[in-house]
Amino acid sequence: MSQEEQDNRGEQRRFKIAVVGATGAVGTALLEILAERSFPASSVVALASERSAGSEVDYGRRKLKVQDLDQYDFRGTDIALFSAGGSTSAKYAPIAAAAGCYVVDNSSEFRYVDGIPLVVAEVNPEAIAQARDGKIIANPNCSTMQMLVALAPIHRQAGIARINVATYQSVSGAGRSAMEELGRQTAALLNFQSPQCERFPVQIAFNVIPQIDRFEDNGYTREEMKMVWETQKILDPNIKVNATAVRVPVFYGHAEAVHLETVAPISVDQVRALLVAAPGVELVDQREPGGYPTPVTHAAGADPVYVGRIRADLSHSQGLSMWIVADNIRKGAALNAIQIAELLVEHYL
Repeated sequence: MSQEEQDNRGEQRRFKIAVVGATGAVGTALLEILAERSFPASSVVALASERSAGSEVDYGRRKLKVQDLDQYDFRGTDIALFSAGGSTSAKYAPIAAAAGCYVVDNSSEFRYVDGIPLVVAEVNPEAIAQARDGKIIANPNCSTMQMLVALAPIHRQAGIARINVATYQSVSGAGRSAMEELGRQTAALLNFQSPQCERFPVQIAFNVIPQIDRFEDNGYTREEMKMVWETQKILDPNIKVNATAVRVPVFYGHAEAVHLETVAPISVDQVRALLVAAPGVELVDQREPGGYPTPVTHAAGADPVYVGRIRADLSHSQGLSMWIVADNIRKGAALNAIQIAELLVEHYL
């Protein structure tokens, strides 16, 4: 065996990884998935604000001591996974990038910046190449991400002209405080007490709220406009998108009722075949009670994007309707970031 062959069979190259926002819900999931997927890390550094510094977080069977982000030197770090909010990303991501570190950012801070790629691993992995100079890669909104994982194979086959989507989004998408409020309100109502509203503008327990994020001048919320902007940036700028985003009293897992119109005709059977073969998708589409995915029975704690209720649109000759469900914390944020990191390791580092 030649020396080159011996080297190729030698120990896999390993990389220094930083997780920014390690104590949050997505940060916790990032650490969990890094360990689950045996990411080739020489070391993993958990970073958070000064008030969390010194606490411990789980990384597989190990504990990591959280370090103060403000004191961290990114030189020598290969990839930083950011999930600590837009203001934190705005301040520290450019610092990390200037130190030569690739940044995968989960906030909305860089999603709409020209020249910064917005990437879904199964949909447009080639866009990562745009980050060679600037080093920053944006992770899309969770509701956009799960929709595009399911719709990209259909767009490649038949083209999509228009998407009309209503989302049913869990409270974990609004953070730990939102989950705590749902729990408190539910307990209060079950004990015949009045619920207190702090995190949401109206009661979330046993209710649905047709507002996520602030209202824009056009009457849509920013969450709804994210689905428009991100679909067009990631998949095709010519696709028309109309979205209604709704918060529902579910802890984990977003669901979406999607109605789309294709450019070329495509049958339900063809769509099913495409989705069966699509990476990251699991088809759950039996026309019987329970033969469809839900956040609780399928998505929560799982990695795939689940698709069911596929049917022809009775009102449009080239229309299709379907139901898409995924865990918004895992696939909607953490897993996609790590898949991007895996692509960086494979092709760019």
